Amino acid sequence: MRFTRYGGPEVLELAEVEAPHAPAGQVRVEVRAAGVNGLEWKTRQGLLREVRPLRLPAGVGGDAAGIVDEVGVGVTDVRVGDAVFGSGRETYAEHAVLTSWAPLPPGVCFEEAAGFATPFETALRVLDDVGVRGGHTVVVNGASGGVGSAAVQFAVDRGATVVGVAGPSNQDYVASLGAVPVVYGPGLVDRIHALLTSGVDAAVDIAGSGVIAELVALTGDPTRVVSIADFTATRHGARVSTGVGLDKTHALREGARLVAAGRLTLPVTRTFPLAQAGAAQVVSASGHVRGRIVVTVTDQRRQP
Repeated sequence: MRFTRYGGPEVLELAEVEAPHAPAGQVRVEVRAAGVNGLEWKTRQGLLREVRPLRLPAGVGGDAAGIVDEVGVGVTDVRVGDAVFGSGRETYAEHAVLTSWAPLPPGVCFEEAAGFATPFETALRVLDDVGVRGGHTVVVNGASGGVGSAAVQFAVDRGATVVGVAGPSNQDYVASLGAVPVVYGPGLVDRIHALLTSGVDAAVDIAGSGVIAELVALTGDPTRVVSIADFTATRHGARVSTGVGLDKTHALREGARLVAAGRLTLPVTRTFPLAQAGAAQVVSASGHVRGRIVVTVTDQRRQP
């Protein structure tokens, strides 16, 4: 799947191209499913062209799960035939190169694992950015999507109290993850204060919904607030975390460990065939997703 010009979902097109090869230190997979992330539709629309310039035509996708079918020089932890999930390039495709990967946890299907990489890495990164640890109280704004769901569960696993901000229809879901659910909207600071007997130690903004000032007010310290989606955060003294150039392997393996232990889950809300990748991105852009959206590339859904 690729696009030759910026625009809406209609610019995405299936194309026959030569399969990529795995460079040194990387692997190629036969893709079974690819995760859908907000970065992809924003890139396709040209919203990020100033910070992420592309040479068109460009492929689409960053997360995938599949079977290793080519191993680059120097790779020793996987072999051809292994089932893995990970992060890479142009993953809405039959074959894709992964730069970071981890084995599929036992019993996890390719569709579920395809949605792991970006949420695992991003969630752990932002929690570490603000030093979340046991005994802390942390607010997660945008707690019901893939990254938010992972952030809630990672923080709970560390022993933190989590306040999860989400829409009215996702309150029960956020509670099921172990967070105290709160509805977004005017009066957010007062609603959170009414729920807590102590202060807020840190806040992470996943949704980019324009609440940085409120999160700073809750923590009392802008350095305890980080966003992945609101680039105006720095105006308030908060940080924007991008993760560009970071090795994601540790985060993927840590997430897989918790999944295998039954302490982390990321439900797949919707699946779309590769030919309907544009429709998948439309759902992602709606901003009301619970868990993950994935694109299926083959119909062989479970690991061997």
